[in-house]
Amino acid sequence: MKLRVVFLTAVLVLAGSALAWAANVDGKWVAQVAGQGGQTREVTFNFKAEGNKLTGTVSGRQGDTPISDGTIKGDDISFTQTFEAQGNTIKVIYTGKVSGDEIKMTRKRDGSDQPPAEFTAKRVK
Repeated sequence: MKLRVVFLTAVLVLAGSALAWAANVDGKWVAQVAGQGGQTREVTFNFKAEGNKLTGTVSGRQGDTPISDGTIKGDDISFTQTFEAQGNTIKVIYTGKVSGDEIKMTRKRDGSDQPPAEFTAKRVK
């Protein structure tokens, strides 16, 4: 019985520690992202992390779009952005790795055969 209590306590401590190691992504981040025709566009990300859950918005040409399916695990983040364009629903999948005040990100349109776009978002202070 004592062994079971010690084991359960250790598991809870490790789980709590894993959450504490999550990168701090809260706040505003800005990136220059290549768009159609090679034009660069500014995209703003506003993130809020609660445990492993990531919420927020992506702001760009489509205005402010809420993110969904957002997760944060250590220094890895992922989320999706869904919006309507010309009568079609577009879903964009983002993944990234946080390093201090930068997030190296990729984004890929769901169902597209085009390679993912890579860019770096920087924290706005």
